[in-house]
Amino acid sequence: MRLLDKVRRCNRRDLTRYLPFAADGRQQGWITPERAEVLLGFPDVFAPRAGHAGVTFATGLATPAARSAAVAAIVPRLPQALFAKPRGEIYGIKEHWSGPESFRIDRALVPAIGARAFGVHLNGYVRRGDEMLVWVGTRAQDLRVEPGKRDNMVAGGQPAGLSLMDNLVKECAEEASLPEDLARRATLAGAICYAFDAPEGLRMDTLFCYDLAVPDDVIPQPSEEISRFDLLPVKEALALVRETEMFKFNVGLVIMDFAMRHGMMSPENEPDFEAIAAGLRERPQPVV
Repeated sequence: MRLLDKVRRCNRRDLTRYLPFAADGRQQGWITPERAEVLLGFPDVFAPRAGHAGVTFATGLATPAARSAAVAAIVPRLPQALFAKPRGEIYGIKEHWSGPESFRIDRALVPAIGARAFGVHLNGYVRRGDEMLVWVGTRAQDLRVEPGKRDNMVAGGQPAGLSLMDNLVKECAEEASLPEDLARRATLAGAICYAFDAPEGLRMDTLFCYDLAVPDDVIPQPSEEISRFDLLPVKEALALVRETEMFKFNVGLVIMDFAMRHGMMSPENEPDFEAIAAGLRERPQPVV
């Protein structure tokens, strides 16, 4: 199998299946007609877009706080055949990380409206001579998403109300027992974007990728979410991404990006280099 196949898997989508989901006069996501029909059954909260296809908020909900409260009130009444069971973690909905927040909604329901979700992923690496190794976690068997798969050293979704670095520090403590002073040495190295059709809706994610040089005497500790850690040469991790299904669907993309940035994957040794580089940063364009 090619590495490019793993990138393409995270970008398989058919946007003709969706209608625009809008807020503040801007498209914030993509929603199936079946889910749109359910939301339009709550006319105090949602309304058809005037003069356009799709769904938006009712006129009276003019502020992020009002929209957030209205959505929270109807979440328990949404059919779980079309809307996932809430997880109790709240995400802020916005087009871009630096843009204004339009409203907040439970993390589990973000794909149902095809809105952008954000997350942080940490490449914890160790240099030994000319070789670079990365810490790889194994996800616990009772996790909702991809249990038992390999993962980055630390990774997590981005809840509302936290800075990226504060979230990374939190995830480092929860998943690997890394001290705050070490976690704050991580450097932001870039972002990965993808979007694909999933049973729960359109998964449209931006992952902020951090790099952290981990001292030799620091060993990440297993947690409720990560059952074990292994230190693997980057080339070995890439081979596992290429040849197996051992990694969580988006983790291989983070490892590819790391290998590209550190010169371990190049146009000379990877024939799909350009296509991979482009596929790591795909963003569906709003309907105009």
